[in-house]
Amino acid sequence: MTASLFDEIRREVERELTAIFDRRSDVPEKLLESMRYSVMAGGKRLRPVLVVCSAEAVGGDRKSALPTAAAFELIHTYTLVHDDLPAMDNDDLRRGMPTNHKKFGDATAILAGDGLLTLAFEVITEPNRHVPVGGDTRAEVAMVVARAVGAQGTVGGQQLDMEYEGKESDLTILERIHALKTGVMITSAVKSGAMLGGAGGRELSALGVYGDKIGLAFQVFDDILDVTSDAKTMGKNVGGDVRKKKTTYPALMGLEQSKVFGEKLIAEAEEALSAVKGNTGPLRELARYVAKRNT
Repeated sequence: MTASLFDEIRREVERELTAIFDRRSDVPEKLLESMRYSVMAGGKRLRPVLVVCSAEAVGGDRKSALPTAAAFELIHTYTLVHDDLPAMDNDDLRRGMPTNHKKFGDATAILAGDGLLTLAFEVITEPNRHVPVGGDTRAEVAMVVARAVGAQGTVGGQQLDMEYEGKESDLTILERIHALKTGVMITSAVKSGAMLGGAGGRELSALGVYGDKIGLAFQVFDDILDVTSDAKTMGKNVGGDVRKKKTTYPALMGLEQSKVFGEKLIAEAEEALSAVKGNTGPLRELARYVAKRNT
């Protein structure tokens, strides 16, 4: 994927997010400000871009995928707002700005996260104002996302992450935590886009493998950046995994072997795309971006 195409999709997602918030004038002002604050603070927008590129890879229309793409950013931001809370990771910096609870208080931050999550499902399930998408497809996408973000997905992953903090674990446990906490949402973004684009069973399965691989690779390289990068570059505090005695890939495998493992996952992700008949170039570039990113 060229940088220009990546930026083009990001701009379209930003416009979609702005429109979503502009239509919510009935939300209490402080709550809406808190929700908007964290969503519009920037970020990679990786999950929305994956939704769009997956839809287009199987012949789908970008406009039909954009609302769901934006919904994934709402959900991702909800997880960040709640993860940053004092009872969770207790972070005070996110995307180079004060975290939501530092600016609005713990209670409003909790409500903002709740609001973002439920708003996302409203966006996913409402009739698409751009291109008609069948109600059954919207319901199927909503089910995929609900499973990914719920107790058997990111919520469960966060629970395991807290339970194993300061305890010894191995690669099997670490992979399960990361697959649930991070990987399932990336996989569901890919699969949701493919479903909206009308993917067949073989393509959907291949894209699911692709999503699994880059989802885990994303966390491997995130662990590496937590050791090698700095707060100014990352836009958030680094070194927190070491301070909280969390098990990471560099801690178990060492930095160099972690990089080798991450690259292997990227190669396997690209290999999975061979079963997809459409233009998978952007998805391949996104996989390489996961390995080369510095934030």
